[in-house]
Amino acid sequence: MEKNRFNFFDGWSWNPPDNWMKIRTIDMHTGGEPLRILIDGLPEIKGTTILEKRKHFRQNYDHIRQGIIYEPRGHADMYGAILTEPCTPDGDFGVFFMHNEGYSTMCGHAIIAITKLVIETGLIKKTEENPLLLIDAPPGRIISSAKAVNRKVEKVSFINVPSYVLMTDMEIEIEGIGRVRFDVAFGGAFYAICGADELGLKLDATGYNQLIDYGRRIKNAISNQFEIKHPYEEDLGFLYGIIFTGKAKKENHHSRNVCVFAEGEVDRSATGTGVSARAALHHSRGS
Repeated sequence: MEKNRFNFFDGWSWNPPDNWMKIRTIDMHTGGEPLRILIDGLPEIKGTTILEKRKHFRQNYDHIRQGIIYEPRGHADMYGAILTEPCTPDGDFGVFFMHNEGYSTMCGHAIIAITKLVIETGLIKKTEENPLLLIDAPPGRIISSAKAVNRKVEKVSFINVPSYVLMTDMEIEIEGIGRVRFDVAFGGAFYAICGADELGLKLDATGYNQLIDYGRRIKNAISNQFEIKHPYEEDLGFLYGIIFTGKAKKENHHSRNVCVFAEGEVDRSATGTGVSARAALHHSRGS
């Protein structure tokens, strides 16, 4: 016989005051990297392009980003996304991204999670077995593809914006670290790519704090001494993160990397934009 279950809140009639801002979110993750998607309660976000919408939000509603990303509601590695109506005639929707430092230009792990969300919940109606999504993102058009079975997404891939190398074989001297050799490549965002072994860094949990420390210091030093410029869009021209590379743990794998981005966030996933930037660099070197 089932016992009576007591719920302390049964009969509770209290509602939040009407003047409180109430924002609903859905939390997801891709490979362990979090994504908090804001789905309801946002004010109007003006602009005809995603970059205009992101700028309007940054200038007028940055307190929302801080409330969603920072503690006590968020944490140091929290990541967020805001979906909008499409900004192009054939687009399915628009999106821009936010984190503890501000706003990103692109995010691969977020694209993967959002694709799963919109297909499985029916937010975007797609009846094909392998639906395509045309997404308006800050750096341009992203084409995401889902492998879905009975509307259950089992796999996601996406075609990113064109990736390219900005500079190679650069060096910088940083107090307390020494000489740092690096390359800079773009994969939807700009990354400086450094060898972990040269810096005495371990790409595992034992080196976590040092990776964050070096990532912050190297990013700030490069940003202050080198011009990171996008060819046609000023708002995309800044160094987003540092990727430390090393040897793979398995023989059939190419390599291993840890990405430290924004204000000392450690990417728990493989990084979509970071992998794109690395692919451009390896292609340019034939490696």
